Amino acid sequence: MSLGLRWTGPAILAALAGLILIGGSVASAQECRNHGQLDALYCDNDNDLVADTPTDPRRQKDPATLVFAYTPVEDPAVYQNVFRPFTDHLSQCTGKRVIYYPVQSNTAEIEAMRSGRLHIAGFSTGPTGFAVNLAGAVPFAIKGNEKELQGYHLIAIVKASSSYQKLSDLKGKRVAHTSPSSNSGNLAPRVLFAPEGLKPDEDYRPLMSGGHDKSTLGVASGDYDMAPIASDVFHRMVARGTVKGDDFRIIYESPLFPTSSFAYSYDLKPELANKIRECFFQFRFTPEMAKEFDGNDRFFPITYKEHWAVVREIAEKTGTPFNKTAYEAESKREAQELQKKQQPTPAQPKQ
Repeated sequence: MSLGLRWTGPAILAALAGLILIGGSVASAQECRNHGQLDALYCDNDNDLVADTPTDPRRQKDPATLVFAYTPVEDPAVYQNVFRPFTDHLSQCTGKRVIYYPVQSNTAEIEAMRSGRLHIAGFSTGPTGFAVNLAGAVPFAIKGNEKELQGYHLIAIVKASSSYQKLSDLKGKRVAHTSPSSNSGNLAPRVLFAPEGLKPDEDYRPLMSGGHDKSTLGVASGDYDMAPIASDVFHRMVARGTVKGDDFRIIYESPLFPTSSFAYSYDLKPELANKIRECFFQFRFTPEMAKEFDGNDRFFPITYKEHWAVVREIAEKTGTPFNKTAYEAESKREAQELQKKQQPTPAQPKQ
């Protein structure tokens, strides 16, 4: 039965083009032989655990303006000034305008890269895994010196005036963790504290403070009896005079962990990605930056596969792998925390 359609030459060519396009899309999809733990948007055909650069040049980005961000582990405004010498260098080195983007949460930083609004970023140790798997981040550098990368320890701090001398003394006490995705502030303690006689969720109920600085200030004020935090954050707060080191006692110190990774988005044009790496590794920190970052004076080359192995192991052992389910739970928690901060403080009754 005829449906009244007339297949003209152009119509036939258009139909064939559509079939070719569909076939090409299928073929393109089939080129992705391995996703690994990455989101379905990304491929890992070379098994290096990070997203491959798109093979289609049309999907490779070469933006006129590069957007850079640093982990919101402390006040974002502080780091905008700290990194200004570097962002100026990066602009001159790449020949592109560079904008510093102050992010208020790990979720906001990861979403910005996933959406294509953020091109280069420093991610905290734990959130690096989410950034790799869900936002196409490709970690390539870490702060360090000529010989080694910068690491940090999980340290457990208590008030110097308290009676606590070891972790097992904190059973039933007020212990602050920072946030669910934090390596030193939550995940590592869940693995490393138990052999020391203190089991999170059994011997105490972790209280989420919202950050390493907030945990430190909470111990200082007496809101918390103990807090596991990142040693580099603690030492920076002491160096700035935010807290006094003598007011605290460290009762536990972990093996060394890598600190914040620096990553670029997987879909940058290869020539641009290579140039960014070159610019990072040729830069030397100003005296002010070196002081801020515990004497480190440069960016040290790393790979996610090798240098984040211990972090991934801890995430797996704690049942919090860097997948979408865990990320959505963390995003919801951060949104709730932000909502609490934005609520007006109740007015005090007049005396």
